[in-house]
Amino acid sequence: MPRAHIKRKSTAIDMTAMCDMAFLLLTFFILTSKFKTEDPIPVDVPGSSVTVKLPDDVATITIGEGKVFFGVEGEGIRAQTLESVGQKYNITFTPAEKATFSTLPSFGVPMSSMKQFLDMSPDQRKELKQPGIPTDSVSNELFNWIHEARVSAKVLANKELRISIKGDSKEEYPTIHKVINILQKQKANKFSLITTMRAAD
Repeated sequence: MPRAHIKRKSTAIDMTAMCDMAFLLLTFFILTSKFKTEDPIPVDVPGSSVTVKLPDDVATITIGEGKVFFGVEGEGIRAQTLESVGQKYNITFTPAEKATFSTLPSFGVPMSSMKQFLDMSPDQRKELKQPGIPTDSVSNELFNWIHEARVSAKVLANKELRISIKGDSKEEYPTIHKVINILQKQKANKFSLITTMRAAD
């Protein structure tokens, strides 16, 4: 007796739930991602085969073209640091200037030009060729910025601020030596060097 053949029906899979899940994941990653901030000057960092993620509670010293730039994570720490450094130089900043400064990832202007720098529009600040923070023995402003940022992080977040140096691979030694001496004067002998990935030998 011949076998009865059952007519096959095409299977239909409802992909609505899968699409919803994909868009939820995409939205999550977009909202939680941290965008890369632009450096005030182009910095070609040296290569390394070691990978360690940069922590969130960090102050970054950027060195390039003989200039030094400084930036610290955390809007509250930035605003408090600006106020503390301003007191050292008898400069009072308005709430609007503090709010503007708290949004800057890094800067490289002396304190005498800070008010004019903060009064600029974002486009003007982006186009401005910043002269760098003074690091000489007469006006060592970088020392004060690092010190007050460390104090602010301890007071506001109750944690030690980590220091990282992002230097251009072609930068001459004297500028980097000055920065390391400034850190050593504050007994900050432990700091990180920011590098880019290269293949292991």
